[in-house]
Amino acid sequence: MSKVEWRPYVNALTKPRSYRARVMPKETIDYAGMARILSEKNPLWSADLVESILQARDEELLNQLLQGNQVSFENTFTYHLSLAVRLDSVDQSLPADKSFVKVMAFAARDFVDRVRQQVEFERLPPTEKAPVLAGAEDTVWNLDNVLNPQGLLRLTGTDLLFDPQKQGEQCLLVGTRSGSTIQSRFGPISNTEVLVMPDVPPQDDPWNNEYRVSITTRYTENGSSRTGSFGRPLRTPLTLTDFSHPNPPEHGILTGSAAAPNVTVTGGSVSADTAVRVEVMQDLQQEELVFRILDMKEGGAAGAELAVTHNDSFTLQGFAGSPLTTLDLTVNDYTGLWEMIRTDYGGRLVDILQISTA
Repeated sequence: MSKVEWRPYVNALTKPRSYRARVMPKETIDYAGMARILSEKNPLWSADLVESILQARDEELLNQLLQGNQVSFENTFTYHLSLAVRLDSVDQSLPADKSFVKVMAFAARDFVDRVRQQVEFERLPPTEKAPVLAGAEDTVWNLDNVLNPQGLLRLTGTDLLFDPQKQGEQCLLVGTRSGSTIQSRFGPISNTEVLVMPDVPPQDDPWNNEYRVSITTRYTENGSSRTGSFGRPLRTPLTLTDFSHPNPPEHGILTGSAAAPNVTVTGGSVSADTAVRVEVMQDLQQEELVFRILDMKEGGAAGAELAVTHNDSFTLQGFAGSPLTTLDLTVNDYTGLWEMIRTDYGGRLVDILQISTA
């Protein structure tokens, strides 16, 4: 029996550094591929017939879910709909925006047990030597994964040493929507740490504050270029102006490369210029996003949590002693925000807001 191949990779979210095991799929099986496999095992079935049956099965699965039924294939998988929505009263209607509808698929315990009993693993050999970026920290606020144009970015890892004066060796910042800049201002550069005075390229819209950082080097004079990228996006602080105005301008936050913001700040109450952080945590069990305001220190003061399950407008409360007492937010794209946090941020997304009254 063929073995499942895996390889360790750096978990950039932990300190000290740890590693995760990642399955390396040999290939992706689609409808045609699965039909061919079943046809070869059952010669009386043509591949075309099997493929049409597989597609018809999934169409009927969709139809049954739309009729409000749960579909359970004994000892394999169960499918059903879930509503991730909060209602303020017993007679409140469901929102018009159906982003609260979730399609759930669960493997049966027997199926999981069969996989665990039969699976065999093969560890793949290490990949070729390349820079491994394990951490990125702003040295002004001492916050991870923050790209502060007014500070220093500390990159840590292994095999990072490069010479920015040599052709093809570089540290590169790339906006996830637009813009890229080869960095030119550095502090000490070593195998385990690089200090960068970041030159941050502008992107198309102010809410596009998400960047990727990479290092390219050569380990021998005539060797090939090797590039390593940090696994998590970096985010620049966002500036919110005219906050004391009765109708302050709206500002997009908590967004990646999208042409429209996932979340918009529409107002709030502040007594003086300040800097805070807005955190969104993904609660997979409750199928909700939990928002709160934080101070500028990890593990520091925090405002009350507020759970959100769909596009909506709401008000966050500040923390004790903060000039910011309330912050009005509107979630414009709940689904996009959910997927971005799940895919790129390991369940937690934070933006720094530099709020100005003028």
